[in-house]
Amino acid sequence: MRFPISLTAKLSGYVLMNKLRGREKFPLVMMLEPLHACNLTCTGCGRIREYKETIREMLSVEQCLAAADDCGAPIVSICGGEPMIYPHLGELVSALLDRGKHIYLCTNGMFIQKRLHQFRPSSSFFFNVHIDGLEETHDLCVERKGVFQAAVAGIRAAKAAGFLVCTNTTIYSETDMGEIEAMLDYLQTLGCDGHMLSPAYSYQAVQVKEIFMDRSMIREKFRDVDRLFRKFKLHSSPIYLEFLKGERELTCTAWGNPTYNTQGWKGPCYLMTDGHHERFEHLIDRTPWEKYGYGKDPRCENCMVHCGYEPSAALGVNRKLGDTLKMMSWVLS
Repeated sequence: MRFPISLTAKLSGYVLMNKLRGREKFPLVMMLEPLHACNLTCTGCGRIREYKETIREMLSVEQCLAAADDCGAPIVSICGGEPMIYPHLGELVSALLDRGKHIYLCTNGMFIQKRLHQFRPSSSFFFNVHIDGLEETHDLCVERKGVFQAAVAGIRAAKAAGFLVCTNTTIYSETDMGEIEAMLDYLQTLGCDGHMLSPAYSYQAVQVKEIFMDRSMIREKFRDVDRLFRKFKLHSSPIYLEFLKGERELTCTAWGNPTYNTQGWKGPCYLMTDGHHERFEHLIDRTPWEKYGYGKDPRCENCMVHCGYEPSAALGVNRKLGDTLKMMSWVLS
């Protein structure tokens, strides 16, 4: 199976329960940012720039757990910043696992070896290591030499200790998709358990705009993604990949992947900040969702990011005949 059976069963049951209750908007994956500090200054990252005034702030474990309870999403993606420099990470992960959450710990991989002893292997826990290409390209993207090799060493150590490891790759305007295929070939030799591909996040706070793509450029870049889909264990759904290729349209469901950080619930989405909310229900109820999305807000025109559109695929938004079978085949493959 593409994902652990426990994750597939829990998410399926959760979606069914919410639909039977008539809920229109409910979260699938909570993006938890316990801090925004990072040991790198990646060119395309907006977090260290948007939150530079509060970069030293961090959430307590109690605040993180309260937010997870408030949200109720079955999956928690711990990100940042670099979460591996959060001093209470081991305690946080353990407490979330005890609550029955499935966790993706998003990291640049440089501190995996140092902190590996603080975690325990589990079918509910993934290290999600960010890799943007082979060594020269990746180190250029993160603006520091040696990061690729440190990430590889972290992946090797985690796999040797019995952990699940997936990778996350951002595709920029100058990304060579042939190199991405070579990168995935190499990552397979390390025993990685899956891979995610997504077009670059066009953060408002990032001033180097030429690295981002418009919709036509994204669709050109992903036109041959089916070959990668057949060859590798991609965690990107076939519905989302069809959207990237331009074979269908999807409506953004950013509320499916809400973000919580030191300022509160970030609205309306992971990429844009028009405000922060104290409670998750405030984010849902007080955000004018009808004003956002393709063709509505200029900031949304070229966005095809996975955290806005993967929930759409999972929830059956803009459903077509055969989608259910397609999604089932993908999950079970």
